[in-house]
Amino acid sequence: MKIKENLFNQRIISIDALRGITIFVMIFVNELASIKNVPQWMRHMPADADAMTFVDLVFPAFLFIVGMSIPFAFNARLLKGDSSKTIWTHTLKRAIALIIIGVFMVNAEYGYDASKMIIAPVFWALLAYIMPIPIWNKYSKEFPVWLKNVLQYGGMLVLVALYFLYIQEETGAIGITPKWWGILGLIGWAYLFTVIYYWLVSGNLFAMIGFLVFCIAMNSLNLTENSFVQNSSWLSFIAGHLTHAALATSGVVISLLFFDRKIENKINWAVIGFIIFFFGIGCFLRPYFGISKIQGTPSWTMISAGICTVIFYFLYWLMEVKKQTKWSKFFMPAAANPLLIYILPGIIYYFCKAFNIHIIPGYFRVGVPGIIWSLVFSTIMLFVMKILNKYKIQMQL
Repeated sequence: MKIKENLFNQRIISIDALRGITIFVMIFVNELASIKNVPQWMRHMPADADAMTFVDLVFPAFLFIVGMSIPFAFNARLLKGDSSKTIWTHTLKRAIALIIIGVFMVNAEYGYDASKMIIAPVFWALLAYIMPIPIWNKYSKEFPVWLKNVLQYGGMLVLVALYFLYIQEETGAIGITPKWWGILGLIGWAYLFTVIYYWLVSGNLFAMIGFLVFCIAMNSLNLTENSFVQNSSWLSFIAGHLTHAALATSGVVISLLFFDRKIENKINWAVIGFIIFFFGIGCFLRPYFGISKIQGTPSWTMISAGICTVIFYFLYWLMEVKKQTKWSKFFMPAAANPLLIYILPGIIYYFCKAFNIHIIPGYFRVGVPGIIWSLVFSTIMLFVMKILNKYKIQMQL
């Protein structure tokens, strides 16, 4: 793979802003999920509903941003002089780490036989959420090497122990299983498929567009009854992850259209063309598959990609063209440490559950007060991240 000479090599603040906003909304909707008597438009739509809410856009937005960052990440490593082996090793480690964390989180939620486990499930879950922090923390150069090794390898040993301490509810077998991969696991698989192809085609724009079309086709066939994809377990497995890879690839395409070519006109007509393409494909496929996040339909992925592109175009115009950036400082702590801020609410939840601590009264778990609390909680998390970033507690895969 060659260095992209035309790729803008400075930090793109509009991408960071989109990441920060997405994570803030993600924390808000995750907290909101535990609130009763909330309007349906503030929740995920049911699997059989042909519709989506802003809640159903959060996961696609994160995948889209992952894709937008891929060209910059590869270019930065190539400019730094990293070998192909180093880049591939880093890529595989990142994907595997996301998948492992995602699977542990899913098993913490359900599927265990509490009566047979040596450790209480709530403490098992608390440790499962905490251990990724010392393992994948971004340690400074001044940090003692011996202590870094103790924390990282100690965390790994704890996760291994947690695996063998887990007893499955249905079979009584030892060990966790990928009941589903979890949000982080799905991101890991989508990232892996996308970066492998991106590397093989050297980030060629037209090849990435072709891969996007392939992902949409495989997604559609996987949802078509008795298709050769649906009838093959391994093809269905791949197609299932290409569903989410389509969103990451959409992000790659839009990133290349914005930052890997010289645009003479003020209006990026190629990006506008893809906005039309995304919405057009989504609307065309809707009568066949419907819009469903839970089912992972191609209509949902493409309409989500269209919405994400529109939002990013606005942020690009506002921040890169008009230079209006001060407002984004509120969201930047999350953008700088996305994995930790995703994990942190779970740590708080299981810690409070383990020690029977009630942070807020029941009044704030219902209706409008609950919605207000969810916004307050999300804001608090941003300030907590600002403190953690200051003291160099940052997760980096």
